[in-house]
Amino acid sequence: MTGPKTPPYPIERYKALPKVELHRHLEGSIRLGTMMNVARTHGLPIPTTSRLRELVQMNENEDYTFENFLSKFQTLRLLYRSPEVIDRITRETIADCAEDNVRYLELRFTPVALSRSENFPLSDVLDWVTDAAAGAEAETGVKTRLIVSVNRHEGPDLVGQIVALAADRVSKGVVGLDMAGDEANYSGMGFLGLFKEAKQAGLHATIHAGEWGPASNVLDAIMYLGADRIGHGVRVLEDPYVVSVARERKIPFEVCVTSNYQSGVVPSLAVHPLPRMLALGLDVTINTDDPSISQIALSDEYRVACTELGLSFNTLRERVLAAAQATFLPEPDKAALVESIEEGFSQESGFTQEK
Repeated sequence: MTGPKTPPYPIERYKALPKVELHRHLEGSIRLGTMMNVARTHGLPIPTTSRLRELVQMNENEDYTFENFLSKFQTLRLLYRSPEVIDRITRETIADCAEDNVRYLELRFTPVALSRSENFPLSDVLDWVTDAAAGAEAETGVKTRLIVSVNRHEGPDLVGQIVALAADRVSKGVVGLDMAGDEANYSGMGFLGLFKEAKQAGLHATIHAGEWGPASNVLDAIMYLGADRIGHGVRVLEDPYVVSVARERKIPFEVCVTSNYQSGVVPSLAVHPLPRMLALGLDVTINTDDPSISQIALSDEYRVACTELGLSFNTLRERVLAAAQATFLPEPDKAALVESIEEGFSQESGFTQEK
C-alpha cells in the first residue's frame, strides 16, 4: 500500500492520469488573472498582482495556520459582483479540471458567500451556478455535479431556505448538501431535521468534520447527520472507536493533503495521516479543496501522495477508483465512470505498476 517513495515522475505523468474530484470549493478555485480582471472592471481597491497573491494565496513566507488560510476568503468574497462573474468563475473552474484530465467533478459552492457582496437572491445564485456548470460540462466533457454548502454558524432558518432551494434543483445537477464552517466552535447537531429533509428530497450528505474539530465530530456526522461522506476527517485517528464505525460503514473520506498542511491541521506533509488511514482500512479519496488558494491542481495532490507520502502507483489507482465509487451518481452512471477510469489507467504506461 505504502512504502518507499514513488520515483519523482514529472508532473506531466500525473496530468495524464484520469481523475475524480469530490472536494473542490468553487470560491477557492478562481484564477488569479480573473481576479485582476474583475477587480479592474468593478473598480475594486485591489493592488498589484504580487500583492494580490499575498491576499488570496498561501505563500511560503507566511505561517501555515487556520487563520491565515481562511483570511484569503476575505478578499475573494469581494469578487462575486455580478451574474457574469459567477458564470465565468464556474466555467473556468470546470475548464481547469478538463485541462488536468478530471473526468468527473463534484463542485461545491456556498450560495450565501456568492450572494453577499451584492445581496443577490439566493435562488438566482443557485440558478447561475447550475446553468454555468451545465454549459461548461457540454463544452469540456467534464461530467459535473454540484454540492450546495452551508455553514455551521448560520441559523436554521437560513439553512432551511438553502436546503429547499437545493432540493428544487436536483434535476439541474445538484446532488448533495455539504456542511462546512467552524466545527471547533459550532455544532452541526442543530441541523438534524434539515439534513433529514435533504435526504428525503434526494440529496446526499457530505460533512466537514475531523479537520479542525475532534474525532467525535466525525461520529456525529455519521451517526446523526447521515453523512454519506466526510470532508477531510483526518482527526478520525484520534479515536479508534470512530475509526471502526467509519470503516464498518464504508464511509469515504475526502482528504485534501496540501490544504491540511497549509491550514495547520498537520505540521508537515511528511506526517500527514493519509497512509495511516489507509492502513486502518478507511476509504480515502484524494482531493484539492481550494486549488487557487493552495496553488495546486489535482495532479499535484496525486504527486504529493506518491512522492511524499509513499503511496504506490497501484494504491493511487485504487484511490481514484474509490473516488469514482464514492460519487453521488446513480449506479449505472457510477459504473460507467469506474470503467472509464480503469481504461484510462490501463492506457498510461509511464508508471511502474508494482504489485
